[in-house]
Amino acid sequence: MKLWTGFALAVAAALVLAIIGTTPPGPLPANSAAQDFSAARAMADVRVIAARPHATGTPENAEVRRHIVERLRAMGLETRETLLPLPPRATERMKGWSKGVHAPTEMVNIVGVLPGKDRSLPAVALMAHHDTVWGSPGASDDTAGVATILETVRAVRQRGLAKRDLIVILTDAEEIGLSGAEAFFASDPIRDRVGTIVNMEARGGGGRTTLFETSPGNGAAVALYADAVSRPGASSLATFIYSVLPNDTDLSVSLRASKPGYNFAFIGRPGLYHSPKAAPDALDQGALQDMGGQVLALTDALLRADQLPESAPDVVFFDVFGLFLVSYPVWIGWLMVGVIVLGLGYAARGLRGKQMAEGAARMVLLILGAALALFLLNLLSGAGRGANYYDRLAAIPLLEGMTAAACIGLFLLLFRIQQINARQIGAALPLLLIGVGAQAFAPTAAYVVLVPLVLVVLAINLKGAAAKIAGAFVAALVLGYELYLGHFVLQGVGPTMPFAAVLQLALASLAVLLAWPGLGKPIGRQLALAALALAVVISLWVRLDPIADTIAVYSSDKAVEPIPITKPAA
Repeated sequence: MKLWTGFALAVAAALVLAIIGTTPPGPLPANSAAQDFSAARAMADVRVIAARPHATGTPENAEVRRHIVERLRAMGLETRETLLPLPPRATERMKGWSKGVHAPTEMVNIVGVLPGKDRSLPAVALMAHHDTVWGSPGASDDTAGVATILETVRAVRQRGLAKRDLIVILTDAEEIGLSGAEAFFASDPIRDRVGTIVNMEARGGGGRTTLFETSPGNGAAVALYADAVSRPGASSLATFIYSVLPNDTDLSVSLRASKPGYNFAFIGRPGLYHSPKAAPDALDQGALQDMGGQVLALTDALLRADQLPESAPDVVFFDVFGLFLVSYPVWIGWLMVGVIVLGLGYAARGLRGKQMAEGAARMVLLILGAALALFLLNLLSGAGRGANYYDRLAAIPLLEGMTAAACIGLFLLLFRIQQINARQIGAALPLLLIGVGAQAFAPTAAYVVLVPLVLVVLAINLKGAAAKIAGAFVAALVLGYELYLGHFVLQGVGPTMPFAAVLQLALASLAVLLAWPGLGKPIGRQLALAALALAVVISLWVRLDPIADTIAVYSSDKAVEPIPITKPAA
């Protein structure tokens, strides 16, 4: 019973840590201190800007621009609008989205400048896009970014005159091909004054805001972010993954123009991505507070810095449940590999090789079995050709449940009995190989494997009561982190690749074995089969569930209604 008590406490602690890490801060009220970012104040702009869809070239977009320009000028910014031709490919995309109802040929960027003390210094730029996709009010994408900029500018002014200029870049036609950003960085006369850019995006309607992309050579940039932001959300794993994906934002254009920068976004409430239901009341104000709090702190630090961050060797960085940021040079990963090898070797002395081989085999079976099971379950759930992408996004909460049930079932099938040290050491060996490969080919992402392995190896080498205490502690810490990370992984790629969570399963399983009391053969097998059956049921639920009413209007075969035409104000 004592073993089960320790295990239960470890699991409970892990759940608490995962919840802390995935929950954004509460929104600050409108009467908060003037120098702070307040989501309630920012929501006033969100409610105006996202009152209705405002795609490029519509009268509604003109109304949105009018509101933004008035707000910027009222805060003392030198503000202008730039009318630009829209590339034909962008026009065709909008024409396709609207099913021929709308075919714009022009776009309008907004640029504002808040003067600093020394206007000869490289400026800091805040960037977001003011257009939406056809048929979505876009409260999150990207009204949240625009409102964050407006509230950040207000707060920066309250903090006193900064050292350098703050440039506001609000692009048009991002949704139809990054056209506004491309035009700005190709020809806008102020582009050469930009020293560092902070861009804001969203794919969904809530959740934690994450620094998911930086410019290459981010060592100094990350150090400044770590010093400035009190509740960080960032990881070099995200920046590595995003760097190899085909996805783009406006920051992609600025990076190609050799402008260093930071990219922030939230991806929670994924069903609201490009959705007609992405209205102001559906926006998670905690996510807006999270984005604004990080962006304001970073922007203020950049504006008042003696020198903007210069290129420095990339570093490994990650937040620990949103409480603080860990950062270190990539070569530290090789020291971790050495610690793991020596620790496993020390713990393995005198143990039977056959038992270690069995542990390694079970871990390999867990990884391969989970990958195959999740691939098949995803197909059963309706993924693949013909699936509506936005409907799949709406199904992510159920897909997370499906993945969790399948992972628990497979763990119980392969590790249901209490594992002796030799099998635990063996189970770590395949993960060590993965960690070495990651350190060699993706060193900024290798921490995901190496840090948990270091903790597990240290706990394995303890004896007696210290081993039990350390085992429960490490189990809670690693399981909590893998739940936290797995949640973000599934939000990002769950609709098409839930099997991406197998690494989190493997690492969590290895750590849990430190406190796992084991189950008898009959009950363990029954629980495993029940969990796998539940995964199948959830998969079928997703498949048979009617298509979500949140899907983007242009992704449906139904006729598209024109955006209501409003008469522009005189």
